Amino acid sequence: MSAPLLSVQNLRVSFASPDGNVRALDGVALELARGGALAVVGETGSGKTTLARALLGLHPAECVAGSIRLDGDELNRLDEPGWQRVRWRRIALAAQNAGTAFDPVYRAGEQIVEPLRLHLGLSETEAWQRARTLAEQTGLTERHLRAYPHQLSGGEKQRLMLAMALSCQPDLLVLDEPTSGQDMRSRAQMIALLRRLRAQSGLALLLISHDLAAAAALTEQTAVLYAGKVVEAGATRDLLTTPRHPYTWGLLNAYPNMTTTRDLSSIRGQMPDPARPPDGCRFHPRCNQAVDDCRRFEPPLERRGGRLVACHLGGVQTLLQADNLHKTFVTNGHAGPDSLIEAVRGVSLAVLAGEVVGVVGETGSGKTTLGRLLAGLLTPDAGAIYFEGQDIQAVNGAEGKNLRRRIQAIPQDPFESVDPLFTVRQIVRQPLDIQRIQGDRDALVRDALAAVGLPAEGGFLQRRPHELSGGQLQRVVIARALVLEPRLLVADEPVSMLDPSEGARLMNLLKRIQNERGMGMLLISHDLALVRKVADRILVMRGGAIIEQGLSSVVISRPQHDYTRALLLAAPSFNWFPDGSQGADESPDINNTGDQ
Repeated sequence: MSAPLLSVQNLRVSFASPDGNVRALDGVALELARGGALAVVGETGSGKTTLARALLGLHPAECVAGSIRLDGDELNRLDEPGWQRVRWRRIALAAQNAGTAFDPVYRAGEQIVEPLRLHLGLSETEAWQRARTLAEQTGLTERHLRAYPHQLSGGEKQRLMLAMALSCQPDLLVLDEPTSGQDMRSRAQMIALLRRLRAQSGLALLLISHDLAAAAALTEQTAVLYAGKVVEAGATRDLLTTPRHPYTWGLLNAYPNMTTTRDLSSIRGQMPDPARPPDGCRFHPRCNQAVDDCRRFEPPLERRGGRLVACHLGGVQTLLQADNLHKTFVTNGHAGPDSLIEAVRGVSLAVLAGEVVGVVGETGSGKTTLGRLLAGLLTPDAGAIYFEGQDIQAVNGAEGKNLRRRIQAIPQDPFESVDPLFTVRQIVRQPLDIQRIQGDRDALVRDALAAVGLPAEGGFLQRRPHELSGGQLQRVVIARALVLEPRLLVADEPVSMLDPSEGARLMNLLKRIQNERGMGMLLISHDLALVRKVADRILVMRGGAIIEQGLSSVVISRPQHDYTRALLLAAPSFNWFPDGSQGADESPDINNTGDQ
């Protein structure tokens, strides 16, 4: 393999502050091939712009340590005259704030001409001709060159900044948030322009951005930066479709794009103070699967299956794994061909930490039986269920009891799932008593009730089920499921018996709690419109088997099975044509949709 154009090794940038030494970058390593394109993504404050400025020697020398090599030449030992020979000619930066990057007293064209004359030694006539060519390449005209910066729009100034960065034909172009603050059409035009320029010139591109869609459109490789450290790196397509690190997973869940059907989920917590980063993995206070090692030791950036990942657990963990589950019931009290019901047949699935998996299908498809199997309320006739790597059927006694407390179920009908003689306090406290949890159990009951938005003091604790509304009782049942702080929730039609307003309120509450606590959730429902707003992945069941599964956006927009298409057609929607008439009822025949 040829040597990379850019090689960054153990790059550290730190600044003195009243609060202590701020480690903006702490051991960053990355490589970029000649003519390649690399995206560096992360939240605000992750160190992206600090990295861009370090690559051009724009920090005080005493603040920067490590190695920056461009085509084999070490840049980090250069003095200022040495950096001046590198900037523009070999590495150029298109800064984020184009509005403040131009001198307001000079015309835009004059500011493009200046580096051409300074670095390439062109005459004024030659430099202006080159500036006109650059303007044409970036979609601008002579009028833009003659204008002052305040006479141009933000998008026009962004294009001029790009023309200036390209003026000396650098080997590497660093783009800091080139699409931020632009309308959708201008953003699309900028991405198309950058793709065209890269194809024409063959320059290498380093994209600094929080725009994941821009990274997908412009780069082949992506590095994810968190609190000054690279936590994941690999091929852009793989990284953005199957993220390994929990932080990358969180970034994708928080990113709005037209291929997403579910609602957005923010990453819980805040970016750490760079002057006082936490011990161990810097992401562990926000991570949904942190263990003791994550709090004590810093994870190395290691290659795992073609990807670089900095995680003690190797990345996002599989909470629940079910393999080839079968469950048959006998009716009428005797066995026979007509009395056997295959409720679940050959079902395999997985639920990742922090993931919501939706299971949809018509009544009788096997959804509830599958949920009861996974929650440990039924025993499969065949197949295996693993939770956090343990076979739940192979453990018993105290170990089995402790494992099963980490999986909790929310039943479809709250009235059937509680003792009508129990008070609210007794209902929520019951799992704590069964598990013999040490400590103040009543305090845990109050915390669980407060988490679901119910009164935690006074007479409400003494009410019985018949004194509660359906929404209140469903919240009590959810509090009962949460009081043991489970890692996985199996929610069977949790809002099907509620009115739309209360159902939406309760579903938003459940999703918020799931996101804040980092639980996995298996959401069982016949309401495809609801599931598409919540689930990361969707499994479609029919006749006890899974007939289709995939990312929720893919299943909704490009269903492969006729049965799935029929479910989508039958889902509630408001379809009016432009003339005001409503779409015809297509009356999908779910019973005539291919093999079961």
